[in-house]
Amino acid sequence: MSSSNTRDSELGAFLRARRTELSPAEAGLPDGTGRRRVRGLRREEVASLASISPDYYTRLEQGRRLGSEPVLNTLARVLRLDDGERAYLFELSGRDAARPRRRTAQQVQPQLRRLLDDLSSTPAVILGRRTDILAWNAMAATLFTDFAPIPEKNRNFVRLVFCEPAIKALYQDWEWAAQMTLAQLRMEAVRDPKDPRLVELVGELSLQDPDFRRWWGTHRVAAQKSGTKVLNHPVVGPLTLDWSFLTSTDDPDQQLITLTAEPGTTSHDRLRLLASRTTAIANRQEADR
Repeated sequence: MSSSNTRDSELGAFLRARRTELSPAEAGLPDGTGRRRVRGLRREEVASLASISPDYYTRLEQGRRLGSEPVLNTLARVLRLDDGERAYLFELSGRDAARPRRRTAQQVQPQLRRLLDDLSSTPAVILGRRTDILAWNAMAATLFTDFAPIPEKNRNFVRLVFCEPAIKALYQDWEWAAQMTLAQLRMEAVRDPKDPRLVELVGELSLQDPDFRRWWGTHRVAAQKSGTKVLNHPVVGPLTLDWSFLTSTDDPDQQLITLTAEPGTTSHDRLRLLASRTTAIANRQEADR
């Protein structure tokens, strides 16, 4: 299947998934009387709300035409899409897909590496395409897991969230965290649907994990730039950490992710305790060499 056909198919599936999740009441329509034969909104109802013909909308869902920018904006409003979902809709329609995708192996950008090395008391990782883990500092290894023994081809954050027991156990609400990482991966999928490593990753996880398979089928997307992780660390206990990322100007597919705690909170104190423990371990390892 060509990249264009893949996009068209994904566009139809995404529109269907979003309209079936939106009730008539949420869309400002009367429920009417009698039992509805379909869940969510009908195609005709979406078309009416968007002021387009039912045939036009049907062809959009069937991948037989691409919507204009005004139509896409209207559909995003009608279907109550958030910013990430709206960006995804536009990408699927080829409106933001001009940048060519590279498939060469990523090398950590020097400026991100320097920043990473300077963060001695803050957990940080550098993520690349497909949420591949390109680099990490000692605090990230202490917080999550020691990434070094993991084979490089398996060093992927989404894979670890679904497949690594130690990381799964960290999250207070693993289901929410897993769905959010999966939703971010789907944004990657539309930008380069024929990326062989991404196709392989999705295929493997779909076979191995029923949760991944079910949630991937919901076509949820997310484009978060910051957020909060609530973790239950086996050494220092519960942690509420704010995360944000810095994107490399030389390679926009690389982000430095940092996790911090609000000063004066218990989480901040526990993160400092974790930092002192990390330093002590590093000092012992250095003395043993």
